[in-house]
Amino acid sequence: MIFTLLGPLEVHFDGELDLPSATKIRWTLAQLLLRANQVVDRSAIIDELWGEQPPRSALTTAQTYIYQLRKRYRARFSGPFITTRAPGYVLHADPAEIDTFVFERLTEEGGAALVAGDAVRAADRLRAALALWRGPVLSDIPAGPILTPYITHLDEIRMRALRMRTLADAHLGRYRELIPELRFLTHAHPYDEWLHEQLIVALHAVGRRADALETYQRLQRTLDRELGIAPSQPLHQLHHDVLVGVERPRSAEHLLQSMP
Repeated sequence: MIFTLLGPLEVHFDGELDLPSATKIRWTLAQLLLRANQVVDRSAIIDELWGEQPPRSALTTAQTYIYQLRKRYRARFSGPFITTRAPGYVLHADPAEIDTFVFERLTEEGGAALVAGDAVRAADRLRAALALWRGPVLSDIPAGPILTPYITHLDEIRMRALRMRTLADAHLGRYRELIPELRFLTHAHPYDEWLHEQLIVALHAVGRRADALETYQRLQRTLDRELGIAPSQPLHQLHHDVLVGVERPRSAEHLLQSMP
């Protein structure tokens, strides 16, 4: 079976979608999948599904959801799918079958390759990691207090993977390919100085110095108007270097250290 959470929750068996229709059963499944092979406390399931004022029947209802998940998927597994283990339940699954685990593994491999100076492998691993995303994490489930931190964690790892893949592609001289993506990202994150820095560097590297300077000026205006601050010293120095036509060497180690 394949479980995907980087987008709407989906469960695939032999290429066919096999997912409960009831939202709260899917919601319960999502909690167990994000902590696959670990104990998920019953109280956490109840807090997630009903918040601070659960109904008196919450425990019985949660147990019913677990029963329905066991019944639905028990024939798909040679061993147990969900077992009871105090103070809650454990969903047993191969991490290679859950996209969140695969995503984190590929991101770690890509980061390690980048640190080791293997930009080709880094770009490959990180691109594969990012390709797993089909939209916002669990976009069809109304995340509560337990799921929300997991979703935030995955979103942050995705942004780091995107930054590292940008560095790997830049190290390989793929500046022209990076420019459209970096333009989109700087518009989506108008206060992110690091992304603007990468766009300025890419534009300068392909001979578009005027566009690079305009990118800096746009960021400068945005920061001043919205936050009352000026660009950081590294960006100010980069702006000066573009003005005078200087291209500074940018080692992978230095760039990694500069990442937010």
